[in-house]
Amino acid sequence: MMKCSSLIDTLSNSVKDDAYWNDFFKIKNRDGFPTGIHLAVFVEPYLTFILQGKKTVESRFSSNRIAPYQKVNRGDIIILKRSGGPIFGLCEISEVWSYLLDAKSWKHIKKEFTISLCAQDPNFWSQRSHASYATLMRIKNVSKIEPINWKKNDRRGWVVLHNKTPDNR
Repeated sequence: MMKCSSLIDTLSNSVKDDAYWNDFFKIKNRDGFPTGIHLAVFVEPYLTFILQGKKTVESRFSSNRIAPYQKVNRGDIIILKRSGGPIFGLCEISEVWSYLLDAKSWKHIKKEFTISLCAQDPNFWSQRSHASYATLMRIKNVSKIEPINWKKNDRRGWVVLHNKTPDNR
């Protein structure tokens, strides 16, 4: 399995022609990671929706307080990996909302985020109805890259690769 530092170097090389990401990785190489780095695993069609710019908010719902709940911050980077497949892109988090779910927060999330989540199918909501926690993240600077193989040996859909706590910013 490729180590995190090797993965970051490979990502940096993959986006060297993208001015935004090239500048980001120059800062990283000079000052260390300025942000948190997260690996998110996606099923289709949601990965494609993000890469096409249709899905502008990513969500993670869970029964337990697990990442990314209260583990992501504005400015953090998400590496986009297809479930059972390679990495296809990266993006930046521009806003974060964390919810301890109740009837009022469910109603708010559905009203405010259904379109940006590409969650018009009622099955989206029924599959998440057991959740107690939610993290929603507005994303920007989405960049599609040539596939990078990254083998994961567990079932986690979210992995914190580098944690940059707000106290260290």
